[in-house]
Amino acid sequence: MYESITSLREGSTSDTKRCVTLKKRLEMKNLITVSIIILFSSTVYGQKPRARDLGIPFVGNTGQYNSITDVKGVEVGHSTIISGKGENIVGKGPVRTGVTAIFPRGKKFSPVYANWYSLNGNGEMTGTTWVTESGFLETPIMITNTNSVGVVRDAVLKWYVNTNWYQGEDWWYTYPVVAETYDGFLNDIYGFHVKEENVLEAINNATSGKVEEGNVGGGTGMMCLGFKGGIGTSSRVVTIRDSTYIVGVLVQSNFGAKRNLTIAGVPVGRELKDTLNYVYNAPPQSRRQEGDGSIIVIVATDVPLLPHQLKRIAQRVPLGIGIVGGRGSNGSGDIFLAFSTANKNAFNRDETTTVETFSNDLLMPIFEATVQSVEEAIINAMVAAETMEGINGNKAYALPHDLLIDVLKKYKRIE
Repeated sequence: MYESITSLREGSTSDTKRCVTLKKRLEMKNLITVSIIILFSSTVYGQKPRARDLGIPFVGNTGQYNSITDVKGVEVGHSTIISGKGENIVGKGPVRTGVTAIFPRGKKFSPVYANWYSLNGNGEMTGTTWVTESGFLETPIMITNTNSVGVVRDAVLKWYVNTNWYQGEDWWYTYPVVAETYDGFLNDIYGFHVKEENVLEAINNATSGKVEEGNVGGGTGMMCLGFKGGIGTSSRVVTIRDSTYIVGVLVQSNFGAKRNLTIAGVPVGRELKDTLNYVYNAPPQSRRQEGDGSIIVIVATDVPLLPHQLKRIAQRVPLGIGIVGGRGSNGSGDIFLAFSTANKNAFNRDETTTVETFSNDLLMPIFEATVQSVEEAIINAMVAAETMEGINGNKAYALPHDLLIDVLKKYKRIE
């Protein structure tokens, strides 16, 4: 093919026109081939498009998976429960809910330094009192819906017993960390559909590598900033004094008013204010106001940080939420936890240990990486989420990719 083009270049004007035509055909063929490869890969590996796939610009370099699991040792698993449609019959459905599990160092007892922060406390994350008091997170982090916190906590405790989580200790006590957001506008939340087997499924499904996003796990029935929400994740690679570190974030995103939705600095919510609004045919009795909801954010890093420094990391999470349109509504449970996988031998019941920690003067890149990862994780959740119809035909529409791209082009944020 290339030899033919070269020969034509040496011929007549007509030949030159034929050369241009052939080049265009070749370019189109290559473009189609690449598109088919991308489509095939997405189908084979089950990957939904992510925010960067749409051309949305973000600041910062990501890890291999652009995920919380880029922090070595971190594992994530989901259990997704979807069944039924139509009228809400309490106890029968429709069901749109689930459980998500996060293990800081895999499925083994290996406490990590941790701390937490709440922007607005209209929500729940169990076990945080001891995390602050002790400085350690000793358990996995579980995320589910508001009314299932108890059953998830009990199931985790039972799992500890059955798996010898505390490695043969004769006497132990623990406080599982279980967080929640409210999915009662799409899910039969008063039917209590999360069971022990769903908790075990999320735990058993927890792996490193790619993390499924959108309508999965605890994020199955969640809504965000006027569209469908759910689970999202992102990461940043940070270089500090010739050493490379990772900051990874996972969100369960269920907050915010559409009018505030901002993507890449563009007022997308205002541009799409009359497009694909929530459908509330018969919501449960509620005092919900626009903007109410919740977001749970988990920040993981391999930077050696002490608990008080991890609280400083958690306190930067709201900056990322604010960039996309969060306002810390009165009816929102905005609760965040940060942990470090460094200092693996820090926890010891009997011996004095030696640990490393960063100077506070070196933390600014970690603060920035946290804010950037939170912003992108929320948008990833919305981009991955699909339109969902739940109880009584209530509906949350997916963020429309084509219209989003048009708006970003209008504001010259993407070409």
